[in-house]
Amino acid sequence: MYIASCPLRVSLFGGSTDNPYFVDRYGRGSVISFTSNLKTYITLHEDKLGYNVEGGKYIINYSRREETDRIGDIQNELVRIVLNYFGSLPINVSMTSDAYSQGSGLASSSAYIISLIKALSMHNDMDMTDIEICQLAHQLELEMNPYCGYQDPYGCGIGGFKRIDFEKGGKIRYDFLSTDIFRHYDMHLVFTGVTRNSKTVLKSVTDNLEKVKPLLETADRAYENLLNQEYDKFLYLLGKSWHQKKQTSSAIVDSETIREIDDVLEKNETVCAHKLCGAGNGGFFLTFSETDTLKIPFESVKIGVESNGVYGRIV
Repeated sequence: MYIASCPLRVSLFGGSTDNPYFVDRYGRGSVISFTSNLKTYITLHEDKLGYNVEGGKYIINYSRREETDRIGDIQNELVRIVLNYFGSLPINVSMTSDAYSQGSGLASSSAYIISLIKALSMHNDMDMTDIEICQLAHQLELEMNPYCGYQDPYGCGIGGFKRIDFEKGGKIRYDFLSTDIFRHYDMHLVFTGVTRNSKTVLKSVTDNLEKVKPLLETADRAYENLLNQEYDKFLYLLGKSWHQKKQTSSAIVDSETIREIDDVLEKNETVCAHKLCGAGNGGFFLTFSETDTLKIPFESVKIGVESNGVYGRIV
């Protein structure tokens, strides 16, 4: 049995500047993000009783169960694309996550793809580095969503708190950051109950790249604040960046529920800063608050930073 896991990422600054169209037009993009202690898991194994051997069944377990003779008939697009790339023979694949993942804004698609690539690379006795896994994950995710940015696979697969820079030609550079700020503030996720297809939101932002430029400038300023340990300014810019993000497309908050939660968090005195995770219009809000002070009228889950990225083992 092959078990692989990958943390879900939380992006703080620079979302949309990792859009390949933005990078090509303006020369660079930059994000600040961290891997959370919430993870996706893939379990991969062959049926020892011989049911799904060559000529047998692909068995895929997630929120539903699939059994099929052909890779091309697998309904789960993510699993189908990855298994097809590896030319996998019939096998059992089970998918689970620590958090509701569909349309969460936590890059669950990338995390699952990375986990599955890791498990298959172990199964096939392939020695792939974490960077190679992230590169392949981005390549395969583009088949599902041509508007997806660079940040998600690297934000998930490479663990820790980091700044990631993207340059023309697909060059990626990342700088690991001090986690001192997280000793002073709590982070919580608030589930909106709204899910969405990120492809629709990302396409709308791609059509308005000029409006994305301020997000890059704010990300650069936030990076300097972090280096100087100016955490109050860092959180002020987090709020500013969220307001800038909403200006890039009406699709970002195209939900009454999202707008209502956003308004409540904006006015709440115990919330130092907040933003919607991911592309927008669904999933989770992230809040920063002083330690043990958060009081909001919504259920929330406290999260932390995970220092490790993709991980796999054979049992």
